[in-house]
Parts: sequence; structure tokens; C-alpha cells
Amino acid sequence: MTRDLATPRHDWTLEEVEALFEQPFMEVVFQAAEVHRRTFDPSEIQLSRLLSIKTGGCAENCGYCSQSASFDTGLKAEKLMDTQAVLAEAMAAKAGGADRFCMGAAWRELKDRDTPKLAAMISGVKALGLETCATLGMLTADQARQLKEAGLDYYNHNLDTGPDYYADVVTTRTWQDRLETLKHVRDAGMSTCCGGIVGMGEARRDRAGLLHALATLPAHPDSLPVNALVPVTGTPLGERVKREGEIDPIEFVRTVAVARIVCPRSMVRLSAGRETMSPEMQALCFLAGANSIFVGDRLLTTANPDADADTRLFDQLDLRPMITDRPAGVASAA
Repeated sequence: MTRDLATPRHDWTLEEVEALFEQPFMEVVFQAAEVHRRTFDPSEIQLSRLLSIKTGGCAENCGYCSQSASFDTGLKAEKLMDTQAVLAEAMAAKAGGADRFCMGAAWRELKDRDTPKLAAMISGVKALGLETCATLGMLTADQARQLKEAGLDYYNHNLDTGPDYYADVVTTRTWQDRLETLKHVRDAGMSTCCGGIVGMGEARRDRAGLLHALATLPAHPDSLPVNALVPVTGTPLGERVKREGEIDPIEFVRTVAVARIVCPRSMVRLSAGRETMSPEMQALCFLAGANSIFVGDRLLTTANPDADADTRLFDQLDLRPMITDRPAGVASAA
């Protein structure tokens, strides 16, 4: 009996995911496009805005990150932003067409002392009628519950890469630490935002390992960001990529396609790295099932395409922003 590829399954084997990567490029993209159309309107792309609400000074040693205190990247550490300043950014994002507002803090883990201020930010953004997301490092079960009560829709906590390559990327937290935070998020009733970064010097098997791990979680990520490494001077992986070269664009599109096939109902987000992607490469990513981008001139600390470039791209591809019927004035989650 033929499987319905649009029906999520959790029994993928690593060998099956690797086999998807090995398919002819045209075939895997066609298959992903078919899966995508079973659940989503291929002409709609959700616009998200990601704001760094606390920049730099992170205790983690993620080898790709400009915000790690372990590396000299020239980035100055800053304090947590004022709530009203964050809400002003959220209002500007909504006025610019964003449907989703994400807040990122460069922390290893959330501290209880910061939770009330973050809750005020989240409830304020929620009251604007925006979908809310945050990435704040590791969470306890109680912290996840408090964020949920404040109105947080999604919590982002990426696996980054496949389990076999993980220790080459970060050593200050374990793979199990990441899974534990994701469990707390699910148990609190929030949606998970979980993906990874490609182009860090990993092999194709590691990219398959990442997607296999995501597809065999107890619940598929509701949101699945696929990031292309932006090589930052002073970071170990950034310097390595500068020497060895960035990921091949076709391989990146292939990764997006496999992500769509193994997690058919996830929002697949074309995230970091878009600033250097050609319109043609982005078009292939959308064809392969990506249905969200981040807008605004910055993506945390790295460059992002400007509004005019994205407007031209949408006009060229006959795309339209996804608009969610989400009433403003809701201060907390139902």
C-alpha cells in the first residue's frame, strides 16, 4: 500500500532520509512540492521579524555564533532591552507586514529573575495580534509554563546539526539538554520551533541526521527553520567556511526539500543566509516547500535582505504574505 506522504510519520529511519537526499534533484523537489501543496497554499509566505532583545556575551561556545563570549567577533555585549522598546519594534514589524514576531536573547539559559520582564514583552506583542516566538536558551519546566501563560505561541530551540556532528559545533551543552528543553516546551502546551544550520562543514549524512532527528521527535516541530551558515569572522566555523567554501546552493535547496517531505505539516522557514541567496535560489526553496522568511534589515546580528528586495522577489514570483486571522488585544494565550 502506498503511503500518503502528506501524513506525518515518526518512524523514519536514517537510511530512508539519506535515500531522499540521494534522489535526483528534480525528483526530490517535485516530491516536496507535491507534499507542500497538500497542506499549504504555495503562493503564501509567512513574514516573520526576529529581534535580538539581549545581544552578546553568551556563555555557550557555539562555533558559528557571533554572540558567544568565547570568540572575538567585535560584538559588544548589551543588556536586555526595555519592554517598551521591544513593543515599539513589534509595532513597526506589524506595520511592515510581519505576521509573526520573534524575540532572541543570547543566554545559555533563562534566569528566573528575567521571566517577569519577558512575560510583559510577550503579552504586549500578543496584544498587537502578532504570533509570538522566543529563543532564550534552555528552559526549566516551570519557566516554559510561565512563558505559555504570558501568551508565547512558539519556543525556538534548534538542534543545530545531526547528533554525530554535534560535538564539532558546541560543547557547552549536550544534545540531551536540547531535547529536555523541547520536552518542557511541548509539555507546557507551546508549539516548538526547531531546526538547524547547514553549511558548517558537515557531511550530507549529518544533514540527514538532523532531519531524521527532527522527524522522529515525539511531535514534529511546528516550525522548522533551515539556516545557511553566515560565516562570521572570529568564529571557528565561520573561519572554516571561509577557507573551505559555503554550502552548494543546490544542496541547500535539496535539504529544504527533504525537510518538507519528512515534516510535511511544519512551517519550513527559510532563515539565516538569505542576504546572499539569489532570487533564483530562493524561488527553488519556495518551490521545495519553504513557506516563511524573516524580514527586516537584521536577523539577530547578521544582515538580511532589505524590504525593497523582498518586495521585488514577491512580485517576481507572484507570492503574497500569509495573513493569519488573529485578533489584536489578546494579552495571553487562551
